[in-house]
Amino acid sequence: MKIGFAQLNSTVGDLPGNHRRILDAYRQLVAQGADLVLTPELAITGYPPQDLVFKSRFVPDNLAILEALHGEVGDVPLIVGYVDFNLGSGKPFHNAAALLQRGEPIRKFFKSLLPTYDVFDEARYFESALNVSPVEIAGRKIGITICEDIWTEKYLPRRLYGSSPVELLLKQGAEILLNLSASPFGLGKVHRRREMLAAIASEAKVPVFYCNAIGGNDQLVFDGNSMAIASDGTLLGKLDSFKEELRIIDSDTPALHPDPGFQSEPEELHDALVLGLRDYLHKCGFHSAVLGLSGGIDSAVTACIAAEALGAQNVLGVTMPTEFSSRGSIDDSLLLAKNLGIGFREISIQNSFTTFKEQFTDIFAGVKEDVTEENMQPRLRGMTLMAISNKFGHLVLSTGNKSELAVGYCTLYGDMCGGLAVISDVPKTLVYELAEWINRDRELIPRNTIEKPPSAELKPDQLDQDTLPPYEILDPILQLYVEEQRSVLDIVARGYDEKTVRWVQRRVDLNEYKRAQAVPGLKITTRAFGVGRKMPIAQRFVE
Repeated sequence: MKIGFAQLNSTVGDLPGNHRRILDAYRQLVAQGADLVLTPELAITGYPPQDLVFKSRFVPDNLAILEALHGEVGDVPLIVGYVDFNLGSGKPFHNAAALLQRGEPIRKFFKSLLPTYDVFDEARYFESALNVSPVEIAGRKIGITICEDIWTEKYLPRRLYGSSPVELLLKQGAEILLNLSASPFGLGKVHRRREMLAAIASEAKVPVFYCNAIGGNDQLVFDGNSMAIASDGTLLGKLDSFKEELRIIDSDTPALHPDPGFQSEPEELHDALVLGLRDYLHKCGFHSAVLGLSGGIDSAVTACIAAEALGAQNVLGVTMPTEFSSRGSIDDSLLLAKNLGIGFREISIQNSFTTFKEQFTDIFAGVKEDVTEENMQPRLRGMTLMAISNKFGHLVLSTGNKSELAVGYCTLYGDMCGGLAVISDVPKTLVYELAEWINRDRELIPRNTIEKPPSAELKPDQLDQDTLPPYEILDPILQLYVEEQRSVLDIVARGYDEKTVRWVQRRVDLNEYKRAQAVPGLKITTRAFGVGRKMPIAQRFVE
């Protein structure tokens, strides 16, 4: 069977636009000889629609699109994801797939396993399928599954479900498994998917066709990497990463030789951030971006991603020095802007900083200058960028990394302000790896920016490591504490200094209030702050 993959970038809530995308893809794949066309999960509504489903017209309008598609398809079946009403007891909706074919009634299939962990909250909206069964298409028994339905117990964080839709379909004679998916990107996840699908196919002795979404929807990035696996577990074909693509893969085609493999970690990280930024900006109606350039590694990497995502002509970098800014940092910012071809402005905030401090002369009399005065500088910078945003319609990009956000080494209403935090889920050590990858062919990021010790430059001779542990120590501790949720004692048992671990733990816990006020950030790790981690602010649990 020749399966046409429609690896599409749906926009959440753009029902007419998604309709056109699906129909155009269907017609192209049929013209190329597809026997069946497969779309990602919830292709009509976009994923995740969240509380849009509760709007009175949203689900009816998506059903109207489904009916329109039914009238537009021909003899070649289309399997498309959508939201349906639950006519029985339980939650009001189903996460659904429909089989559309000329002259046949719409055949509907509902998702069985509803993830409610990490970034997922499907049990808030959807009711599970009461039963599953294969459907006959062109004389073949086809098992239709939706995303989580195909994730076996071995590849989930723990035993979550009491049944396996795949096993039930196979027991009923399914000869081919299809999966409509909207699986968000995470570092290393593509390999896990491939391993899981290969295991299912080889154990069941049936081919598996997996169609994943691509695109950025708010903080989530979907990477595509749709694939077809032969009944012996070998790869029949794989679609591109982070790109819309239409491709036909035949279930009877010999396995690929050699295997095309996957991207390196820095490359897939770069492409995920580029796609996430581009889609966030365009889907929110912006056309350009502005960011502060400090001469440091974080703003440099963010600027490179922005230039790649939006085009250099649509990015403005602004350096905003004070008396504590080194000439080298200003020059590095200018050189970066020239290398990238982005717009550049130097706006000194020294006079504003001096004036701002003077208004506190009386109330601060007799009190030594401290972090209060330091934080006035990023707040003035944030206000400057927001003024430029208001005047010219640019989206402000915040440039802080995950390591800083974790321990609160950032200023509310200062460097944390903006519309999107591009690298807020990227640890500092990985920022350096990404910078080296960006410079793989030619020097875009000045070498001095990469090699100099990181500094906020808010007071004389300031370095990050005056306040923080070295990043090569801090980041592994954060990985264990935040992403793997290990206890302090577990982390210390791995050889880390107990005093350092406890300092990191307390800083993470005490700065939840800052992260609650942070701008949305693109998720690329297994556990991102915000969308993937929900912690109380007012709490007193201490290990």
